[in-house]
Amino acid sequence: MRAIVLEKFGGLDSLVYQDIPEPEPKAGHVVIEIKAFGLNHAELHMRRGEWAEAAPVSGIECVGIVKSCPGGEFPVGAKVAALMGGLGRTINGSYAQYTRAPVSNVALIEADLPWAELAAIPETYATAWTCLFRNLEIRKGQLLVIRGATSSFGQAALKMAVNAGVRVIATTRSRERFAHLEKLGAERCEIERPDLSKHIAEAKQIDAVLDLVGNSVVLDSLAMLRRGGRSCLAGWLGGLDPIPDFNPLLQMASGVYLTFFGSFVFGTSGFPLSDVPLGQIAADAAAGKLDVKPARVFRFDEIREAHRVMESNEARGKMVVVHD
Repeated sequence: MRAIVLEKFGGLDSLVYQDIPEPEPKAGHVVIEIKAFGLNHAELHMRRGEWAEAAPVSGIECVGIVKSCPGGEFPVGAKVAALMGGLGRTINGSYAQYTRAPVSNVALIEADLPWAELAAIPETYATAWTCLFRNLEIRKGQLLVIRGATSSFGQAALKMAVNAGVRVIATTRSRERFAHLEKLGAERCEIERPDLSKHIAEAKQIDAVLDLVGNSVVLDSLAMLRRGGRSCLAGWLGGLDPIPDFNPLLQMASGVYLTFFGSFVFGTSGFPLSDVPLGQIAADAAAGKLDVKPARVFRFDEIREAHRVMESNEARGKMVVVHD
């Protein structure tokens, strides 16, 4: 099969097209003929050698057709999505014509949508749904702040929250992005800043914060919540530096909840992919209730250009790659 192999760590030329053997059927696994896959910043870090683990074939998610499933958990020919479970990290991932994923990390996704749109759903929407409806337990009518809302993950969470009747204040570093976020359903926008809790009118009345900026604003996110409010840390757009001299006694707001979610747990005990209604999310998109259209679509032979766009932050949303 044709695959994009990480020949070495480094720049765009590290991604090389090669013919490698197709994955063989294996108990507890599903061999998938890949029709399209989403691109993620994790794969950029893997390419550069900045990630703890990187398989020769990158790619942490895909959509496609079941080619084989020895255990019978999924019928041959079924339309499925796969994500995490070691894909692209400890086992060859989705930058290929076929991949083999653990059964626990595969979900039926039968909606009548183009492959490019289906490919925009798995990792991004599964993570956004879990943060919103499991960690934050967000409900209709509540007020949610999404920090870092212009990221592909932020936009997905914004659309999903609005679709559920949640009021959303979205933050971005660029005033030019306000109109786009408001078009997606944000009640209003705020310029992202480290001390936003001191400037936002609804401070101490906010029900939930989805924090995609990261450690640099964790304490500020907690400071804007009402008593019993929740913050979910799920992104690091502001970098990975730890919270300096963190002392909860002196720095943390009382009566609020800090939670964390990392999508690498999908498929492990306690975090089954079956918990996430991926099929319903796709059905909502097919019914016109949720816009999952990707910002950019690339062909399989355009992977270097796709990585260049991702690296330079030109995408303005989710990018996907479609097999010809």
